[in-house]
Amino acid sequence: MSEENKIKEIPLRKDIAEEDKWDLSSLYESEAAYEADLENLRKEIEKASSFRGRIGERPEALLELLKWTSDTFMLAERLGNYASLMSSAEAQNPGNQKRMGIFSQVYTELAAQTSFMDPEILAIQGIEEWMKDDRFKDYRVYLNKMLRQKAHTLSDKEEAILARQGELQDTPSEAFSVLTNIDMDFGSIDGKTLSQSTYGSFLQDEDRGVREKAYKQFYETFRKHEQTIAALYTGSVKQDIFNARVRGFSDALEAALYRDNVPRSVYTGLIDAVHEGFPALHRYYSIKKKALGLKELRHYDVYVPMVKMPKKITPYDQACEIVKEALAPLGNAYVDVIYKGITTDRWVDRYENKGKRSGAFSSGAFIGKPYILLNYKEDVLGDVFTLAHEGGHSMHSYYSKNNNPFISYEYTIFEAEVASTFNEQLVAKYFIDTATDRETRAYIIAKQLDDIVATLFRQTMFAEFELLCHTQQENGEPLTVDSLRKVYGNLLEAYFGPEMHFEETSNLEGLRIPHFYRAYYVYKYSTGISASIALSERVLNGGKKELDDYLGFLKSGGSKFPIDSLKCAGVDMSTQAPIKAAIDKFSKLLDQFEELTN
Repeated sequence: MSEENKIKEIPLRKDIAEEDKWDLSSLYESEAAYEADLENLRKEIEKASSFRGRIGERPEALLELLKWTSDTFMLAERLGNYASLMSSAEAQNPGNQKRMGIFSQVYTELAAQTSFMDPEILAIQGIEEWMKDDRFKDYRVYLNKMLRQKAHTLSDKEEAILARQGELQDTPSEAFSVLTNIDMDFGSIDGKTLSQSTYGSFLQDEDRGVREKAYKQFYETFRKHEQTIAALYTGSVKQDIFNARVRGFSDALEAALYRDNVPRSVYTGLIDAVHEGFPALHRYYSIKKKALGLKELRHYDVYVPMVKMPKKITPYDQACEIVKEALAPLGNAYVDVIYKGITTDRWVDRYENKGKRSGAFSSGAFIGKPYILLNYKEDVLGDVFTLAHEGGHSMHSYYSKNNNPFISYEYTIFEAEVASTFNEQLVAKYFIDTATDRETRAYIIAKQLDDIVATLFRQTMFAEFELLCHTQQENGEPLTVDSLRKVYGNLLEAYFGPEMHFEETSNLEGLRIPHFYRAYYVYKYSTGISASIALSERVLNGGKKELDDYLGFLKSGGSKFPIDSLKCAGVDMSTQAPIKAAIDKFSKLLDQFEELTN
């Protein structure tokens, strides 16, 4: 076997250089320090009952509670972040597993013991007058958002029951994960294991025969378990509907949108605008068919890149330099912080090791660095984009925590994907502007096209599926395997258009998406990329005001509802305009790609 074809052994955690691992000392210097704080949290939980029945006696009592709440949940966040990061870096380590399990139990107890607080606060007569006092300055955002929940907050006993039931809510999702990642055996292809995690790699194989075999084998395994998975998903949908109805919402969608104050029209308008963009999407698949040299396009072909990745080696340090140059339009203050964070300040856990969580994420919290997990590969150009993407999340967290009190610093998922995909837009522009060969430019444009399809169009299809399924169950028509497959199959045909040829098992894809067990959040990926495209164009083509508006959005944290914070940044997500603008950019990228590749 040649050196080039040798399988590289995945190193153990202990064999990774310290400078290539994140430095968690900003959370805890030692395990003893962590254990001491965990015991402190247990003691604070015991104090919770001392507030019962006296919160509304006078403003000082409420202020005492709010300070305790802020300090206690800040401590819980710090502990949870440390436990989670340790587990993510080396999941099979028994100590990490135990730590995570114990923290989960303690946090559940915290939620249960504090469940009486919101109902008591909402019962205070004249609380609006109390809030005018300057002593409430840091808590006004938190209290105003809570007051908005008044109509949907139950009694303290009912809230306590729901809080203790919290761990049970995840049962369908956890059972789905165990079934599909552990119990289900997908077999192997040419000696390589086929699994949930490797399936995507098989679908990008240049050998069409391998793709077809993997696709059919994969979904045949799902077919054998379709009844069980359908029952799990139905259970998750019923749980969503129960939670909505018990709190007095008209349906699960209203309940999901209410906390962020997002109008229903944003959700339905997204679907309508994407439907109007179907001609551009169908054109994309027509171009892909030609680019791949296929007589007919089948569902197992769509994840093959239209342009082969250039054979470039980009060491991690060079990737950091590229990110630094690409993000220059965001100003020195932004660039200096992120560059130091991803190079010398050890925000990033850079490389793969045995037991490490796959993929990438950013884990920003009020205390500690805004950590980033990567599995960086220097021969994968897309990993440079991943570094910029997760860096965007971390900088969002950095600005949020430095400009808001803990109790209102956390931004919503609706806003989260804006800062990350914004950075990807700048990196793409950098690569296109600096590329010296047509191959690299074509690859970057093709990547942008693929990203918009995956994030705007595909996530909207998922969002539409969720809406149709929940609506069907809410209308008293039970979900079944046949109905789930029919609904998803109809969406596949609508979104992929006339160029696509499906297999008999293609509509089983709807049963394998873990996102569906967290209802009504995938649409935020679609709105996020639309907002980031609009804002990146605004900053690149604008001046100081446009940049300040965007940085102001990053600093706003949880101080505003997401529609309002994005409006201050310069994009109105309550309209379809950003969605349509993103689809228009998608069409222009298609033009550029066709022109570049003849």
